[in-house]
Amino acid sequence: MAQRQRGRGFWILGTVLLFAGGILFGLVWQNIWVGLVLAAAISIGWLIAYESRRGRNQGIYDRDDDGAQL
Repeated sequence: MAQRQRGRGFWILGTVLLFAGGILFGLVWQNIWVGLVLAAAISIGWLIAYESRRGRNQGIYDRDDDGAQL
């Protein structure tokens, strides 16, 4: 359980930093909404990558599944 809490805390910290960076980016471009939308999109990617790494699913190559092939 402690491992799970530590992992969630790391993800939350990263997300907070991404949103802070997004707000800063938005302030520089004088449009906070652009910064928030960008931070939200990057945060979703961060979540997917982080969970993939935690689940030890990163870099798995399946020869039989190369996506859609015509």
